[in-house]
Parts: sequence; C-alpha cells; structure tokens
Amino acid sequence: MKLKFLLSLCLTIGITHANRINIINNCPFTVWPGILGSPNFETPENGGFQLDAGQSREITTQEQWSGRMWGRTGCDESGHCVTGDCGNKIECAGAGGVPPVTLGEWTFDDPNVPGVDFYDVSLVDGFNLPMRITPTGGNEPNGGGPYDCTSTGCPVNINDNCPGELQQTDGGSVVACKSACEAFNDDVYCCRGEHNQPETCRSSDWPVNYPQMFKDQCPEAYSYAYDDNKSTFTCKRSPSPSYDVTFCP
Repeated sequence: MKLKFLLSLCLTIGITHANRINIINNCPFTVWPGILGSPNFETPENGGFQLDAGQSREITTQEQWSGRMWGRTGCDESGHCVTGDCGNKIECAGAGGVPPVTLGEWTFDDPNVPGVDFYDVSLVDGFNLPMRITPTGGNEPNGGGPYDCTSTGCPVNINDNCPGELQQTDGGSVVACKSACEAFNDDVYCCRGEHNQPETCRSSDWPVNYPQMFKDQCPEAYSYAYDDNKSTFTCKRSPSPSYDVTFCP
C-alpha cells in the first residue's frame, strides 16, 4: 500500500512539474514536427510524428530540458521530406533537420538562471514554415519588457519574398528560404573564423544584409547568430508551464 502511494506521489509530481508543449498545425496541409533534445537531454516522441491539417498534439519534457522543434513538409511514406528532412525517417530519433528550417528553441529552468525559461523562434538556419510560440499557462512575467513571457515567432510566409539566390525550390515552387550562410558558405555570413564574435560579425557590415530581410518580415525572430538581444524571450516558471507551438499561425 505504501509503495503504491509513493509511486502515485512520484507520478503526480512528475506530471505537475512537466513542461507541456501543445503543437498545433494550422496549415492547410500536413506537417511532420521534428524534435531534438540538446546533448544530455531526452528527445520526446522519439523525435517526430505526423500532424494533419487542423490537428494538435501535446508533448511533455523533463522539468529541466533544452531542445528544438521544427516542421517538416512534403514527407513521403519512406520518411523523406522536401524540407526539414532528418534522414529519411518520420521519427528523427536524435537527428536534426536539414536547413533551411524555421526553429523553435527552449531552455526550461535554465541551471544558470534557476526558475526561468528561455525560448525563441530562429531563422538562423533559414525559413520553411511560419511558426509561433505562445506561453499558455503556468508562466509568469519575469520583470517586464517586450521580451517578457509574451508570444514570439515568424507568422508570415517569407518564401513569398525570398531573394532568388536564397530560394530552395521543388517542382518550380519556392519551398524554403536559405540563410546566407547556407547559400554561400562564407565566413562573413556564417560568423566563423575571424568573424566569430559579435563585434566582428555584424550583419550591417555584410556585403548584403540578408538578416535584415528576415527581420523586416519577422522582427521577433532570430535573424542571424548574434541577434540575441532582440529575439530571446523569457518566462518565470510556475509548477507546470505550458506553451503552444503553432505552424501557420
């Protein structure tokens, strides 16, 4: 009897303190969410599943968890996807998505800042789908400001305005928009080599300021590697925080 009570208590505590992410497909087509835990963290749902138009699905993570999520499009029965492919499989099982992809990123209960969640929508690896992250309950403001426990994302379809040199096409249609790093593999655009510091990698100094194109359309989203101060959002944790992730919000 005592063992059953303790087991029930542990399960209750685990549920109470789990982070909930409700994934919503508001697109008029099927999306295959991909999920990847950061090193030393679990990967929920073994990394992916199918979500038909209009469907939603809730996943949970460890109380302290870091990872990312993206949407894949045009997947076939073998698991190969036109965008966001993770190795020709529906369950990505520890593999990341092939750029260009729109990324949702979280660090729940950051050990460096206990009691605080960090989240963002990133276009650093390019864009394939509109995405929004919204705190939906169990979250509290963390001191005020424009990046304090509010919705963030990229709700517009950047593919419609993607420069020709960044376009990824399939069957004549633009299905994704590459980052400048992905398109040109240049140290300047990739913020690497002698350009691997915020002071030496400013998009305003680039030959073409491609991140500004992303930023103009999605001002809340990360546009390149050193865009932290205008793209990172935080929430103060409560016992059971939850977030909505909406594709095509």
